Amino acid sequence: MNEMTIKKPPVGLAVLALVGPSFVWAAEYIGSGEVILATRTGAILGTTVLWAIILGIFLKFWIGMSGARYTVCTGEGMIDMFDRMPGGRHWAVWTVLVVQFVAATFSIGAVVTAAGIFVNSLLPVSFIAAASTVISNIVNLVPLEKLNVTAEQVGNSFPALCGWVVTIAAVAVVWSGRFNILKIVMSILVLIVVVGVMYVAAHVFPGIGELLGSLRFGVPEIPEWAASMENISDNPWKEILPLLGWGAGGFASQVWYTYWVLGAGYGAAAGRGYGRPADVSMLRKMGRESAEKIKKWCRVLYVDSSIAMVIGVVVTSAFFIAGAGILRPTEIAPEKEQVAIELSRLFSKGWGPVGGFLFMLGGAAALISTQIGQLAGWPRLLADSCRICIPGFNKKFAWKKQFRLFLLFFLCANLVIIFCFTKKPVQLIQGAALIDGLLLTPLQAILVAVGLFVIMPKLLSAEAARVLRPSRVFAVGLIIAFLVFGYFCVVQMPSAILEMVKGTG
Repeated sequence: MNEMTIKKPPVGLAVLALVGPSFVWAAEYIGSGEVILATRTGAILGTTVLWAIILGIFLKFWIGMSGARYTVCTGEGMIDMFDRMPGGRHWAVWTVLVVQFVAATFSIGAVVTAAGIFVNSLLPVSFIAAASTVISNIVNLVPLEKLNVTAEQVGNSFPALCGWVVTIAAVAVVWSGRFNILKIVMSILVLIVVVGVMYVAAHVFPGIGELLGSLRFGVPEIPEWAASMENISDNPWKEILPLLGWGAGGFASQVWYTYWVLGAGYGAAAGRGYGRPADVSMLRKMGRESAEKIKKWCRVLYVDSSIAMVIGVVVTSAFFIAGAGILRPTEIAPEKEQVAIELSRLFSKGWGPVGGFLFMLGGAAALISTQIGQLAGWPRLLADSCRICIPGFNKKFAWKKQFRLFLLFFLCANLVIIFCFTKKPVQLIQGAALIDGLLLTPLQAILVAVGLFVIMPKLLSAEAARVLRPSRVFAVGLIIAFLVFGYFCVVQMPSAILEMVKGTG
């Protein structure tokens, strides 16, 4: 690999100027898991399970950063890494393709359903009334018996219409596939989220002593007032596991971080673009000088990914503390389509319109940014998987066309899911969190470890492999992530799923 292919890495404070993937990563994974699940869990269990937020984000940070380090050193994303695993042909990618297609459909629908409800709650009542009147008048131009709907039903569908608007706007942002546009939009949304939720959390901060006490591993019982509510069982893991699953995003979020690193052009990823495996012949010619440059780019990556982790811990904890400090004393847990309205009412009651508006604005921004991130990430993941597993599909459609086909599919699927599940956003989000957040995460930790310590050295020249050999701390972090998430998947997840199915039956 000649020297011109590796850009000169920044040093000192100049590193901060190239931070960007972290904002997209954080903006994407700060969403329904934080706005609804963290707030709800804080309301039901109090601050005693804050450990779950920090543990989940910290362990997934190791998975995401380790996968991105592989990308910086080789120039290919995580899906292509999975395709190099020992064993049957494409087995790992086929597993990802099947599970993630299902997870993508429902996860994107879950987030946009909640986003529509939150955006609707931010709109002035007079605006909603006027818009509902206009929509009703339009509907009345056609005999209502033919549509099998009433004008009142159309007016009540405004949250779903807001969800449609969010989806269409998100598609418009990601349609070009350009990383710079995504980075700018997501950075603005992250700023809004941080300002909104931190204002609220600061007013109900429990104190250092209680906060430190909440870091001890413990699983409290469901309080009597909560157990008597619909869709809340006496099994606390039903509330904790979805929070663990979508803390720092799910399986897909860690894959997407490698895409954002590709887009930013760190190290060997410079100029690579999307939808291409590594140029192995060039990697095997890599000299020491190029490897040293890439090693410095790895340090830029560590700063970038650490920023994403800090943002995730702070913002998720703030939503969690807000739920524990405001909702728990009133014995209210967010539920059904009234979740945003109820939150807005209670937060406004505490500090007037400003507090309620800022919390809802932060929540809406978090959900919108997640929707944009999901629509930017999942089509890439599935297009890469199809490129590898279905060569005929790849020959017929260029990678960018595949990306846009999946984008259009999710747009259409969202329009259906929004109307079907608007009244059950919490259940939809909890189910999606378990499928995407926990089901494949233990496997992902092991595959990334194999990719980093076994696959990558074989792709590089012997000299470059010595320079870019990862520290053993990566192995420790990935093994712990495998053991912890494996335990939750095998021991706790089945009963939580059974409880969830009974609750929605």
